[in-house]
Amino acid sequence: MRRVVFNQKGGVGKSSITVNLAAISAARGKRTLVIDLDSQSNSSQYLLGEKATYGQNNPVLEPNIETFFDEVLNAAQGKGLIGSALGSILKNKERGLDAVIHSTPFDNLFVIPSSPNLGALEHPLQSKHKIFKLRDALNELAGQYDEIFIDTPPAFNFFTLSALIAAEKVIIPFDCDVFSRRALQTLLENVVETRSDHNPALEVEGIVVNQFQSQAKLPQQVVQELKDEGLPVFDTMLPTSVVMKESHQKNQPLIHLNADHKLTQAYVNLFDEISKA
Repeated sequence: MRRVVFNQKGGVGKSSITVNLAAISAARGKRTLVIDLDSQSNSSQYLLGEKATYGQNNPVLEPNIETFFDEVLNAAQGKGLIGSALGSILKNKERGLDAVIHSTPFDNLFVIPSSPNLGALEHPLQSKHKIFKLRDALNELAGQYDEIFIDTPPAFNFFTLSALIAAEKVIIPFDCDVFSRRALQTLLENVVETRSDHNPALEVEGIVVNQFQSQAKLPQQVVQELKDEGLPVFDTMLPTSVVMKESHQKNQPLIHLNADHKLTQAYVNLFDEISKA
């Protein structure tokens, strides 16, 4: 199963939801892969810690998803056609995503890290019409992973569209504010258009209400409005908790940091809910 976690609005918990659902999947014994397509690399850093924390004295972790897309471009542009070019091109094509997958400290959990330089490839990839390359590469991984979770940038761009074309299901993180509510319609229209134009099997699996405050009136009202419109809102809502910040700081998904915490249990319930869908 390939799931893409997508919202065009930032700060709604995409990376947290991606990593924690993937970690629960892996803890259940499923061979699970996280693909980080966001140049902010939050999912990569969440799972790999300092190894994937970029800075002046810490070079980009390689190979990564940029490596894969860069090789796609090199093959397309026929670089090095003199001499050993044909062999190089074939090698680039054959490497695929297998060559950029890293293990994590957690059993059954693997990651393709992102890169802060990923955005520089967007225009060349778009101009060369490489929008289906991620889907094709994932097809080559068929049978190697039980679950694949794809984290996306907070924008509807080349990488997000690539993920939607490659995926079977879309999970939409949603926090209960006016801006998220207004942006939701545009997001759903983009998903519907992608399904119509490129991926007829794509389905919106559900909307995950994140940082839900059950005692506040506005979040309850907004959630009820979504349900009244017939939108697929998951029954499980993720409460606000400082334990998430601790989880980020320690680079430990909640299931490994504190399995009994109420937020962890909410994630477990959410995973069970999507597993039954």
